Amino acid sequence: MPGETLGRLEKVDLRDVWTSEASDFTPWLAREENLSVLADTLGLELELEAEEKAVGPFRADILCRDTGSNAWVLIENQLERTDHNHLGQLLTYASGLQAVTIIWIASRFTEEHRSTLDWLNRITDTGFHFFGLEVELWRIGESSPAPKFNIVSKPNDWSRSVAQATRAMDETDLSETRIKQLEYWTAFHSVLDEIAGPVDGNRKPQPQSWMPYYIGKGGFHLSAVTTRPKRTLRSELYIKGSRAKAHFHLLHEQKEAIEQELGYPLEWEELRAGQDSRIATYLSDVDPRDEQDWPRQHQWLAARLNELYRVFANRVRVLDADDWRPVDNADEPPEG
Repeated sequence: MPGETLGRLEKVDLRDVWTSEASDFTPWLAREENLSVLADTLGLELELEAEEKAVGPFRADILCRDTGSNAWVLIENQLERTDHNHLGQLLTYASGLQAVTIIWIASRFTEEHRSTLDWLNRITDTGFHFFGLEVELWRIGESSPAPKFNIVSKPNDWSRSVAQATRAMDETDLSETRIKQLEYWTAFHSVLDEIAGPVDGNRKPQPQSWMPYYIGKGGFHLSAVTTRPKRTLRSELYIKGSRAKAHFHLLHEQKEAIEQELGYPLEWEELRAGQDSRIATYLSDVDPRDEQDWPRQHQWLAARLNELYRVFANRVRVLDADDWRPVDNADEPPEG
């Protein structure tokens, strides 16, 4: 509005708000609403798994899952400028996992550490991703300080699609969240068994935010996914491997017939920079922690998984990646 007085941004010293990395900043960042700020900055879907989780001789500050790709995410925090000790810990974490996204957060990155992350992103395979972020606090007048994450290093052609980690967490060390996840999938498998469709519940529930199910061909699986920060459920056909792009586009050529058979549209999400892609349907505004709502959520997931199985199972079995001609795919689906 004309004549409106505007405030002036003022930078706040990090130590004025977070005295200690371990007792102040890490617990603050691990809260769901604050992880969401970080996740939005990076284009991830982060869900907390553990704080101070042992990886080799060190302890990662925060361990998460990217529920968009089912990959491990390790977060290491510093309220000072970057140093060699933390860099060494990051390399130890990477060596202890088969695939991982590592996020290094500091008040300031030295040029040598930023260039080291850039180098690591160039030389490591698609299973490893390194991010460097500087954290700042800003306020206007007497307002509460607001955090801002600035990306100083990221993987080349970054997307949310990364290779799934193969290192399992110790199931004897279950957090309250993971216990609830185990209960969620246990109840869901009972619903699958009651429906008695092609997707059955005869598999071990896992304390995690997603469950995979076979569809009869390597490189493909169905998944049921809960995303608490975004309050969504997702039922999907997940396509992975070196030929995932070809398989995705061959299925996309059948999009009209597939969606007509299902009776509803799907989200065709090509995760372009990585190998993987997914074809999904979503249920919004749900809370996986609300046990009273579990019957509705489970019925929706069970119905969608079985419908996806019926429409895709025969199609994926006969797919031949060599049939795909990229030059003929001018009408590509939008990036997920």
